Amino acid sequence: MFQDISALIADNPPGWYSGVTVTDVDGDGRLEFVVGGFAGPNRVLKWTGNCLRDVAPPQLADAEQQAMGLVAGDVDGDGREELYLANADPNFDRLFKAQLDGTWANLFARPRSVAVTGQHAARGAAVIDRRGVGRYGFFVASHPNPLQLFELSPDGTIADLAPALGLARRGQIGGVLPVPLFAEQPDIVCVNGVGPNFLFRNRGDGTFCETAEDHGLADPDECGLAVVAVDTHADGALALCWGNREGPHRLMVPQENGIWKDRATASLAFPSAVRTLVAADFDNDGHDELFFHNRGEANRLFRGSPVMTMLDAGEAVDPEGCATGAAVGDIDGDGVLELLIARGEGERQPLGLFKCRFATANNWLRVRPLTRFGAPARGAVVRAEVAGRILVKVICGGSGALCQMEPLAHFGLGPGGVAQRVQVCWPDGAGVVLLNPRPNRTVTVPYPRG
Repeated sequence: MFQDISALIADNPPGWYSGVTVTDVDGDGRLEFVVGGFAGPNRVLKWTGNCLRDVAPPQLADAEQQAMGLVAGDVDGDGREELYLANADPNFDRLFKAQLDGTWANLFARPRSVAVTGQHAARGAAVIDRRGVGRYGFFVASHPNPLQLFELSPDGTIADLAPALGLARRGQIGGVLPVPLFAEQPDIVCVNGVGPNFLFRNRGDGTFCETAEDHGLADPDECGLAVVAVDTHADGALALCWGNREGPHRLMVPQENGIWKDRATASLAFPSAVRTLVAADFDNDGHDELFFHNRGEANRLFRGSPVMTMLDAGEAVDPEGCATGAAVGDIDGDGVLELLIARGEGERQPLGLFKCRFATANNWLRVRPLTRFGAPARGAVVRAEVAGRILVKVICGGSGALCQMEPLAHFGLGPGGVAQRVQVCWPDGAGVVLLNPRPNRTVTVPYPRG
């Protein structure tokens, strides 16, 4: 399926790269790939018309640190996303905010905030609007620390609210996924490298209770590394897929009784050295694919329609790749997703950029919900009715492991396809319905007022 277009990265030296996120770094309304540098500077890759160029300002490059992963979200409600960089022990994490002069300031450097910052190697990170107010917290998993949730306090400092909210569990978390599984408010799925997974169910007031075993999601005997939500049946519901090290991968589908069942096919379940999972419609045919980014062995690609079937990943097989992270976004604006993969666990390798060879034959629709402050509404749910099927996407707050996808819902519509109805639902329950949106365009949906 994939064609290697890595030559479009203008400067692509071998490096020890790590997590990847997609956000609008410079505030011009266009998205960039942001790549963590574990040994060397972080990179901000911007499409300049014919290639991706590194435009990282010095503060974000942060060349002396060891970035493990990074996620973006609007923590202060100013309409622009901040950037959380999770650094390896013994380096403090960073929470960067854009300044009016184009520089970036570390909010953790404020008085009293430094006492709560992470100082251990992060294993998972995501952003969550737990109350549906348009302001995000940064949820961070680092061992042996308990889980942390950093939010902006009324006095302007950063506080860890995890203990007060029922989140301060300990575990060797491998992946974090904020996703609304039971209501509009986001829940948090954590796959655990040692011991049972966590499912923090949102009580509806922004506090949480842990219920993984109650729903059949604990998987206590396996070593979870990465987790993603995926639309497998086009019925408006999401499945959960996670990768286990040296054990069977899972594809968990909800049942009417509230218990989730593993529906992984033998080829999907077969163990691999997975580092990141990506769920997206790469070929715009109306069915999501699942990309398993593996370390030191061939990457794998599956399509759910509705049974997960293994596909030929083409030039993205990358059997010698030292996988660390991956993310998707339509960086060049042509309606076809680009897949950026980071490598560098164990040896220096360049970044990889891939794209589907034949997606341009199909229609597409991109939906960009905004918060009440005008920032990307990460955690909002978008459903599209297409030819009797209901496709569903969650605007990504964090996915795979230490990665984050673009803050849009990207729907492939197939040849000549159109969406009859699109519904956007924000974490507070507010909703908007769009009828018969034209295909092959991006629709921006402001938060409803009044």
